[in-house]
Amino acid sequence: MREFLGRLDLGLDTNAYLDQHSSNASTLPNIGIAISGGGYRAMLNGAGVVQAFDNRTPNATSAGQLGGLLQSSTYIAGLSGGSWLVGSLYTNNFSSISDIMNYAQDADGDSSLWQFQNSIFEGPDKGSLQILDSVGYYADIRDSVTNKEDAGYDTTLTDYWGRALSYQLINASNGGPEYTFSSIAQQDWFTEADAPLPLIVADGRAPGEILIAANTTVYEFNPWEMGSHDPTVYGFAPLQYLGTNFSAGSPIDNDKCVTGFDSASFIMGTSSSLFNQGLLLLNNSDSSGPFQDALQSTLLSVLEKLGKDENDIADYPNPFYHYHNDTNPNAESRQLTLVDGGEDNQNIPLNPLIQPQRMVDVIFAVDSSADTNETWPTADSATGWPNG
Repeated sequence: MREFLGRLDLGLDTNAYLDQHSSNASTLPNIGIAISGGGYRAMLNGAGVVQAFDNRTPNATSAGQLGGLLQSSTYIAGLSGGSWLVGSLYTNNFSSISDIMNYAQDADGDSSLWQFQNSIFEGPDKGSLQILDSVGYYADIRDSVTNKEDAGYDTTLTDYWGRALSYQLINASNGGPEYTFSSIAQQDWFTEADAPLPLIVADGRAPGEILIAANTTVYEFNPWEMGSHDPTVYGFAPLQYLGTNFSAGSPIDNDKCVTGFDSASFIMGTSSSLFNQGLLLLNNSDSSGPFQDALQSTLLSVLEKLGKDENDIADYPNPFYHYHNDTNPNAESRQLTLVDGGEDNQNIPLNPLIQPQRMVDVIFAVDSSADTNETWPTADSATGWPNG
């Protein structure tokens, strides 16, 4: 903190300020970082900013640099493409951007992580952690989602989308299907406050609903809880037990407490579900041979059905069932359906950072939106992917 503030020319003796307040940390400013949506553009632009804010980046603490701001921050929030950055940082042990970019380089200089040179249709290159070819890649995604169905849970397009994303974002074999977002809270670097509290944002939306109101309920995920500060719900459930059946704010009597539902890939996919429509374009791939055969035999028919059902939402057991019945729009539903955190046209995740109880003093907002007119993103004519 001293390193960062000491480099700002604010007409303030920052060293004296810190000396004065060092005995009472609560009087120091609370800092939040907000990473906007915008797909890979937002993720990579946000990564560049975080790299500059990180005191672990070479030369980041030199005169005129901003290294240390990340370590001085209390919160970092992301939605849609920004959630990929936040989720990837925290599921990879809060590694620095520099380390992620240089991780496990092979003889050709290729890293086993963040392989964005390969489209999500192809899957990552086989390397030190990835052992699947394209056929195995799609079969593995299908099997993971089928296992969730066999456990008795509804699955949607977002389940496939999240699993595909994880191959590019999580440094583990097959994208770390067992990685949960709540497990972040058990890591030493988190419990010792070496990293800001990560917040991922999603919006409430019913299946089949097309237009998302600007005042739709905004939900957040953090390593401890999932819920909403909005007055309609104003409640949080323990993230670790998100698969458990709740009623009126408590687990239903004689029912099981379920863990493992908060897959990190599913949460990142939930916040970016606008982009999962791209998976419906698999049959437009120009690949051929075993790869194209794998598309036809594994996911394509399932994805087309889900798309026709307008089932591009993420489906959760509703932890707010019969909770705040007078104001909660989903109080009577056993399912809570969520979508991309930017679908309400609020593309910068300011909502969790402006809550009075968090007492954030300053927010560094990284806006990588495609436009400034608050219009819906259009599809690229060549790829079919959303431009925003």
